[in-house]
Amino acid sequence: MNNKAGSFLWNLRQFSTLVPTSRNMRLYPLGLCKPKIVHSNWNILNNFHNRMRSTDIFRYLFQDAFILKSDVGFQTKGISTVTALRIDRPLYAKRLFFDSKHSLVSVDKSNDGLKKVNFHHEVSSEDVLTKETKPNRISSRKLSEECNSLSDVLDTFTKAPTFPSSNYFTAMWTIAKRLSDDQKRFERRLMFSHPAFNQLCEHMMREAKIMQYKYLLFSLYAIVKLGIPQNTLLVQTLLRVTQERINECDERCLSVLSSVLEAMEPCKNVHVLQMGFRILVDQQVWKIEDVFTLQVVMKCIGKDAPIALKRKLEMKALRELDRFSVLNSQRMFEVLAAMNHRSLTLLNECSKVVLDNIHGCPSKIIINISQSCKDLQYHNLDLFNGLAEYVAATFDIWKLKKVLFILILFENLGFRPAGLMDLFMKRVVEDPESLNMKNILSILHTYSSLNHVYECQNKEQFLEVMASALTGYLHSVSSGNLLDAVYSFGLMNYFPLAPLNQLLQKDIISELLTSDDMKKNVHKLHILDTCLKLDDTIYLKDIALSLPQLPRELPPSHPNTKVAEVLSSLLGGEGHFSKDVHLPHNYHIDFEIRVDTNRNQVLPFSDVDTASATDIQRVAVLCVSRSAYCLGSSHPRGFLAMKMRHLNAMGFHVILVNNWEMDKLEMEDAITFLKTKIYSVEALPVAAVNLQST
Repeated sequence: MNNKAGSFLWNLRQFSTLVPTSRNMRLYPLGLCKPKIVHSNWNILNNFHNRMRSTDIFRYLFQDAFILKSDVGFQTKGISTVTALRIDRPLYAKRLFFDSKHSLVSVDKSNDGLKKVNFHHEVSSEDVLTKETKPNRISSRKLSEECNSLSDVLDTFTKAPTFPSSNYFTAMWTIAKRLSDDQKRFERRLMFSHPAFNQLCEHMMREAKIMQYKYLLFSLYAIVKLGIPQNTLLVQTLLRVTQERINECDERCLSVLSSVLEAMEPCKNVHVLQMGFRILVDQQVWKIEDVFTLQVVMKCIGKDAPIALKRKLEMKALRELDRFSVLNSQRMFEVLAAMNHRSLTLLNECSKVVLDNIHGCPSKIIINISQSCKDLQYHNLDLFNGLAEYVAATFDIWKLKKVLFILILFENLGFRPAGLMDLFMKRVVEDPESLNMKNILSILHTYSSLNHVYECQNKEQFLEVMASALTGYLHSVSSGNLLDAVYSFGLMNYFPLAPLNQLLQKDIISELLTSDDMKKNVHKLHILDTCLKLDDTIYLKDIALSLPQLPRELPPSHPNTKVAEVLSSLLGGEGHFSKDVHLPHNYHIDFEIRVDTNRNQVLPFSDVDTASATDIQRVAVLCVSRSAYCLGSSHPRGFLAMKMRHLNAMGFHVILVNNWEMDKLEMEDAITFLKTKIYSVEALPVAAVNLQST
């Protein structure tokens, strides 16, 4: 008798650990929870058609089993208790089985609350679960193979519920992955309205503390991916239990937990779990053996993770570098971008593997690598050339949209893949009907920014096709998009009449000057106005725009002292050149030199006033940075090319001085370099001529 009483009390204590004892829980970091009973209004997700009479104590314990906050919009009604057990032997955690047809305890309830608890000890032989009536455990894989819909899984659960309940959620998510988006939405509605869905959710919450940790994570991931709202008690309870049991996490669970965190929206419980996850990773990073798991963890660790943790993960990845497969090397770019950690050693080594195995590389991986390089601002000319050449070699199998996306990423990196851009221009000329407004804007921006069309054979044909495509959208294009398109045409020294005339209308200009992007619009309109006045547009020179004044272009924050010293030594003093010269149209040049028309002799500024204007050649010295050129070349980008074109129109001979190269030169070499740029070939010594020719 004592043994039976002790067994019964032990079972009762087990139930107290399986269920929430309060409606709301105040959450504390790393899963420490303190109960706080707050009687708030909750709505049940689905109405049970056959409601059981609430006569047992689990009505009080489980009445909020799966509920939503009131802002979700479901009807508020009571929920019937669906839990109870019949016990004929001591109950062990891993042998729990819930049956809604029987009850362990019942409660007599009056207005004053709970008054009497009746325990049912007598068990009839037909109610006892035997080996013959106990349902066999079924795996999630078998469920997903046997069932064709989410409702089928719930029907199977209704017939014979088995432990753990996570198998049913995992099976439903496996089935949902096979469905189209429309089918998923339809099946999700059926799932929420299924009579057994709430019961399954109740079982899941009760089993959360006793099921294996990996099943808890599998079920949480499946529940989130199935679209069950995060503000439900089910999801928040599973999150809380996941926090409490996080020390049970092994290497496989780390991978699953990473996927769970990546799939969830930010909230307080997710943030607490994220912090616990980082602490756990910091402790177990050297124990991770699988490279794929390491990369999943690195991707999930977050951009705001401590730099010390990022470096520890980087060192672990470097140790495993010899074990990287081709796929691991390809994924490493995306992983580092997700961490916002630019490890040059890892990126360089993985780039070599990518280039060695570029043939047959899927388009998705090429796009992900390009996107990650853009996010990390990782500039590897060999990698970019290899990717561009592969895309060009397989150009016929690529969709126009994907190639354009790669070109946009390359433009952001300053890389100009000339061969690929030529092929793309040819495709656009052949099939202009495939272009939408977004494509047109992206193409114009990319080609004008990289200054590609000026040396192409089919330049005029390409620009005409693009202008015609833009004209077809003039009835619906916004003023901002129209300005962007015409501005890009202006950088390429092309001015289509129909778009330009529409842009210059007073109401369009007024709209641009009063928009949220007013400063950017004014800047572009000033540049466009300068193009109309200085470029070869005779029929448009009389157009005058009334625009707000722009602030003067500021001189460089780091003065070009070395160039000034070289010019002073070469020309015989500062009286032979001028610094920080401001010109009309808001242009600024670093140095101005004046020479005779044959560029044989430098003229002091004091003698210029007496000389005839026809005998003087003005020289503009521009000190430029790497970003003014396309990556790995001396090809000027769009704005610098336009500035050089306009300075030539104003009568200047333009000399470009690369800052990073000038800093490396000794004074004597720097003097020789500038001498070959300033003077004509006839006025130079033989050594200088040889230097210029090389």
